[in-house]
Parts: sequence; C-alpha cells; structure tokens
Amino acid sequence: MEELTFYSYPSCTSCRKTKKWLISNSVKFNERHMFKDTPSKNELLQILSLTTEGFDELLATRGETYKNLGLDMEDLPLSEVIKLVIEEPKLLRRPILTDGKKLIVGFNPDALKKISR
Repeated sequence: MEELTFYSYPSCTSCRKTKKWLISNSVKFNERHMFKDTPSKNELLQILSLTTEGFDELLATRGETYKNLGLDMEDLPLSEVIKLVIEEPKLLRRPILTDGKKLIVGFNPDALKKISR
C-alpha cells in the first residue's frame, strides 16, 4: 500500500475520530493540515479521479463557506471549482484520506478497515 495521506483539520470532530481510529489500528499515515497545506491542483485532480460522484462527494455543501458563495458549482467549469477550493479549502468535506488508489471522505470505520489492509 502506498502511504496514506490524511487531510485533516484539528478542530474537526470527524478528523479527530478518524485519527484516533488510524492510531489505534496502527495504520501509518501522513497527516496534512487541510487549511495550512491545502491540496494542490494536481492532488485535487487525483482525489477527484477516485470519486464516484465527482465534486458532489468532496464539497461541504451544508457548510457556511459554501452557502456564502451563492454559486451553483455545477454551472462552473472544473478549473474554476478547483481554483475556488484551493483559495477556500473550507469548501472540502473533512477528513479526506487517500492512498492514491482508494478514497475515504468523512469518518467511515468500514471503509477505513478496507484501506488499512
């Protein structure tokens, strides 16, 4: 398995639960602070390629940041959505975990069991 990258935010409850699960199950990971070390354009494209629902799977549509934009992301070209996410990483759901082949968004113990094999 390639190294697991764990994009997180310390005050996020789901991130803390996920980190606790990873540590208690002895899963090695590289943690990245989602807001201080935002995924790059290429990293976002890689993450996006692992989704089944595209950006719908990654965007925190119930969050205040998303609502304040007042945009319909489906009307925007992919390049513009990526630019917005890089400028405002709070648009992303948290946490995001990937080993380059699999993707987990949010705290999901069943998916974590599969990715940690």
